[in-house]
Formats: sequence, structure tokens, C-alpha cells
Amino acid sequence: MAQGTQDAKSTEKPFLTDVKTLRERARKHLEDGAIGTTYIGDVKKTIEILQSVLATEIVCVLRYTMHSIAASGISSEGVKAEFAEHAKEEHEHALEVAERINQLGGKPNFNPEGLLSRSASQYAEGANLVDMIKENLIAERIAVDHYRELVRYFGNDDPGTKSMLQGILRVEEEHADDMHDLLIAHEGRPMLQDK
Repeated sequence: MAQGTQDAKSTEKPFLTDVKTLRERARKHLEDGAIGTTYIGDVKKTIEILQSVLATEIVCVLRYTMHSIAASGISSEGVKAEFAEHAKEEHEHALEVAERINQLGGKPNFNPEGLLSRSASQYAEGANLVDMIKENLIAERIAVDHYRELVRYFGNDDPGTKSMLQGILRVEEEHADDMHDLLIAHEGRPMLQDK
């Protein structure tokens, strides 16, 4: 056998632990619930972070829902439908995050008290249809940056949470793109103006 091949084989990690070890590990510390013995992340910190993510998603649900009802004007019907669809998807994200918190042994915080202080996103109503679109685009940009940071943070320490956040991130990127397209359609230019 060539030296290079032998060196590569000696540094390879095993693909799977033997079945006997997996079974033995699964029987230990059942009080830990779904976490198991190989979780290497900081469970308390993960739950704390996910509580913030949950609050962010709830704020987004509320903002999009309000906009889907309050939007008005000659060309508002399509925008209202888009806002309603986004509210539904943000609600699905909130449920997914709450379920993950529960899996990790935490209690999802749905308490409205302090919701905005726990959220990365803001609740902004907007004075008119274009303002609503802008506020949602801003909120989506915040969410995208936040989720990208969290995906990097979790890395390989918590692949389950990382994977969930990557899925949510993809949808948030689509939402940002949708809001950008609506802004161009209603303003005729792609740039946000500073307030």
C-alpha cells in the first residue's frame, strides 16, 4: 500500500459508532430527553438564543398580519395577499422554533410581555403601502443577517438547530426578495431611502 494512502486512512474518522455502543448510549440519562449523550452544544445558551428567534418570528407574524389587513390603495390586493402568505410562513417558523426549544428541554416563551425586547426584529406599522413594504424588507434583512450569524454560531455543535435555522434562512431570503420586488414595482426603483 502506498504511504500517502496509508496516512490518509490512519487519520480518517470512523463513519459510525458500532451499534452496540449506540444502543448503550441511548439507554443512559433518559431524563435528558431527546438531547442524548452526544450533544456538544450549550443547551441553556441554545434555548436562550432560540427564545429570541421565537420572539422575532412572533413579531414578524404580527407585523405581516397587521399589514395584510391594513394595506390599502388601488394596487393593494396582491400585496395584501403576499403579506398574508408571509405571516403564515413566519407562524410556521415560530412553531418549528418552539418545537426545537421543547426538544432541548426548554419551555417556549410565548408571553407577550417583553416580546419586542427579546426580538431581533421591530414592529413597525408603516404609514402607507410603500412604507409597509419597506418596513418588511428591513425586517427581512435583519432576519437574514441574524440567521446567517446563528448558522455560523451553531456550526457542528448542534446540527439539528443549525439545519432548522438554514431552512428558515432560505425562506427569509425569499421574503426579502419578494419585498424588494414589491418595492421596485411600487416605487420604480430598487433602493431604500435612509429615514
